[in-house]
Amino acid sequence: MCTASYSSAMDVNQERSVKTKLLQLECHFTWGLKTGDTDLDDLQDRLHVSTEICLGKEAGTARSYNLLVFTKYLQGFNEEALKNLEKAEELIRNHSGDECEKLLIVTYGDFAWVYYYMAQLTKAQCYLEKLGEIKEKFPTVSPDVLHPATYAEKAWSFLKFSRKHYIEAKECFEKAMEEEPDDSEWNSGYAITLYRLEGFQSTLVSAEDSAALKQLRRALELNPDDSFIMVLLGLKLADYKEIEEATELVEKALEMSPDEPHVIRYVAKFYRQQGTVDKSIELLQRALEKTPNSAFLHHQIAVSYKRKKSNLIKSCGRARDAEINELHRLCIFHLEKAIMQKPTFIYAIIDLANLYAQSRDIPKAEELFHKIFPIAKAKNECVQSLHLSYGDFLFYHKRKESLAIKHYTEGSKLDQRTLDWERCLDKLSAIAEKNISRNSQKGEAFGILGFVHKMKNEKKHAVDCYEKALLCDPGNEDYLSALCDLRLSLE
Repeated sequence: MCTASYSSAMDVNQERSVKTKLLQLECHFTWGLKTGDTDLDDLQDRLHVSTEICLGKEAGTARSYNLLVFTKYLQGFNEEALKNLEKAEELIRNHSGDECEKLLIVTYGDFAWVYYYMAQLTKAQCYLEKLGEIKEKFPTVSPDVLHPATYAEKAWSFLKFSRKHYIEAKECFEKAMEEEPDDSEWNSGYAITLYRLEGFQSTLVSAEDSAALKQLRRALELNPDDSFIMVLLGLKLADYKEIEEATELVEKALEMSPDEPHVIRYVAKFYRQQGTVDKSIELLQRALEKTPNSAFLHHQIAVSYKRKKSNLIKSCGRARDAEINELHRLCIFHLEKAIMQKPTFIYAIIDLANLYAQSRDIPKAEELFHKIFPIAKAKNECVQSLHLSYGDFLFYHKRKESLAIKHYTEGSKLDQRTLDWERCLDKLSAIAEKNISRNSQKGEAFGILGFVHKMKNEKKHAVDCYEKALLCDPGNEDYLSALCDLRLSLE
């Protein structure tokens, strides 16, 4: 074998060896984080803000730099990724004491992957060796068990990256706290995760059954100065009508952190929910001064203006048209700003499309809905909400009932037991009952009602409706198939 061929074979073997070892690491490059699951620009904006407001919280800042590394890699900026890794390592070494190596496991893993993608295999191998030394110095009970700090960083990364990973974040926080149940930072992260997960549920669990409520109290007990946990606990208590305690917590949180955008925006949410909309807008505008590129804040301001407009219409009717129109304009302005900052902000695009429809600018609304469907489906995010909103647009603004039914039906097949799932079924039920009242021989309407009862697991009612549908439309294969399945399940 010639020297060149031998050298090439060695390079290939070295690359394969390094890649095999890299795939066994625990770091951002092996956690299944995908570009399509998040808006990278928006995530980077949030992480940059996090590195600024986490001063004095070195572990949190280092985590933000580590996640920034991965986003930079995804965008092809490996040199910037290395700079962020160096900042993360410096923070950990300067402030983490004798056992800082445990906190460097993820950072070193990211280092190794970045150097691998830069084709610097020797440096990648160097970090793999450093990780080997750490594992020898701080062994776990088995190769499948991670250090608590690694579980925690994995959890925080899942929590920040995408709502798709909230369940995984919850599980990782739980594993971290099995070893260190009183770590205040991990308890806070776990509380935030449970709060968000419960927020997605269609019905409010009782206070006694709320894992989020219990964990928020636990986290605040461990760190009474955590203003963010304080305001989340206030919001959760407000859900259970514990308004006095909730107000005390929210006001204390704002007093403790009057300039922290993350706290301000949730305090603003509390005031909006309690009907003090002007206070909510004032706070959000203050937060926007600190983070002017926040798509989230622009969206929240628009939501507050929308609430103010709705309150004004209810109290004054059309008596103050000029003010109502101005509030409508401000809603659109801030939603357009939000989408400019985050072009894939699905909820903001849905809200803007609805406002265009209310303004009778049907073509603009239609354009936005068509724009957002492929994005939502590609990200597998908010698809159910989109079907519901587009169904409403078709039904109320374009008078296309059959197409609206199609989208309500598609929405009801997704993410069962969410609030949007219930709304889709309620819309279908209302349409069906209206049509039955007009024409009791309309088989399609009974078929729709049968589908609604079937989705709600009300099987006997579903059978009754499908039988009526078949009387009106004998031989309909969809009704026959549904009826057969239902009867078999009842046997």
